[in-house]
Amino acid sequence: WLPAPSLPSPCVETRRSARLGGAAGRGSPLPGSSLPQAGRQRGMGEQDEAAGGLPGFALDKDFLRSPKGVLMEAELGLCFLVFLLLTASISAYMGAALLEVLVTLAFLGLRATHYYERLTRVNWPCLDFLRCVSAAIVFVVVAFAVIAASHEGSAVSAFVFSLIVVAVFCFDAYKTYKAEMGSEQDPDLG
Repeated sequence: WLPAPSLPSPCVETRRSARLGGAAGRGSPLPGSSLPQAGRQRGMGEQDEAAGGLPGFALDKDFLRSPKGVLMEAELGLCFLVFLLLTASISAYMGAALLEVLVTLAFLGLRATHYYERLTRVNWPCLDFLRCVSAAIVFVVVAFAVIAASHEGSAVSAFVFSLIVVAVFCFDAYKTYKAEMGSEQDPDLG
């Protein structure tokens, strides 16, 4: 984690400008000031929109609206639904669904904040592909284990939604594979 840069408060800037004879007008930065204009507070703790909170942790709403973002949000929602259904029926299998919820949430958070771009040594498309394949395998095993153990309503629902989430994970793995391998494939071969 990187420490947040400490910025002087607007009160300090006002005192400095008073000491300098008021050369810095209201709203204009001082000549030697390191405080950016966009990060100034307007009043009552509100910041300008360009400041965006912590640097590097602002959500990219365009990614969340993109097909990959919507797909990851669907995976997260379906994983959480399966987790709730497993909790209601056979709680022995809810750990696998909870693990996939947390892994999918972590990947969605890293992608939505573009924090993954700082970790350059990791092959993110390969890791995303492996996440999808492993989640699909886990949910296939859990789905058939749940339906073999119980035939009550929530267990059947967990089975059905597990198969749906397997299809979503397989589609995500296919799209990730095609996006990465399609750009590297020789046009003469395929």
